Amino acid sequence: MVEKKIYLIRHCKATGQETSAELTNEGKEKALVLVPILEKFHIDSIISSPYKRTLQTIKPFSECSRIPIFIDENLQERVLSADPMEDWREQLEKTFIERDLTFPGGESSNYALTRIRKVVDEVFENQQMHSVAIVSHGNILSLLINHYETTFGFTQWQQMKNPDIFVLEKVNDIIHIKRMEQ
Repeated sequence: MVEKKIYLIRHCKATGQETSAELTNEGKEKALVLVPILEKFHIDSIISSPYKRTLQTIKPFSECSRIPIFIDENLQERVLSADPMEDWREQLEKTFIERDLTFPGGESSNYALTRIRKVVDEVFENQQMHSVAIVSHGNILSLLINHYETTFGFTQWQQMKNPDIFVLEKVNDIIHIKRMEQ
C-alpha cells in the first residue's frame, strides 16, 4: 500500500539563476501546461523554494486547485560558491564525488542534502499530508534524488528538464523514486 507520495518538481525555464529571476515566456507557458498534469496526482499540499521562478512555476496550479503554497527556505537552490566561477560546471561535477567539498561562501553537497532532506522527512512524518508537491531547483533536487537512487549523478543532473517531475513513494516504509512522464 502506498503510504505517501512526494512529487519533486524542478522549476520551469527561467531568465537566470538569481533569486529574483523570473520564468521566461516559454517557462510561463510550461507552468500552465503543468496544471492538468499535476491535477492527476491529487496533490493536497504544496511546499516551494522562496525563489521567484519556483513560485511562478507552481502558482497556476495553486490558484486552480486552491491549494496554498507554503514556502520553505530549505528548498532554495544550493549555493556552489559566493563568487562567480568560470568553470562552475567542472567544479559542480567534483561536488557529486567529493560530497564535503566546499568553495568560498558555498555549501557542500552533504550540507545542501541535509537541508532538503529535512523538508522531505517532515512531509513523511506529517500524517495530514498524503500527496505533496515540492517545488525546487535542479542541483538540490539532484542531490536528493541521488540519496535515494545512487546512479543519479552529475550526468543525470545535466539531463534534467525545466520543468521536470520525479515522485518519491513510500510503500511499506520503503522509499522508491521514479521520473514522471510529462
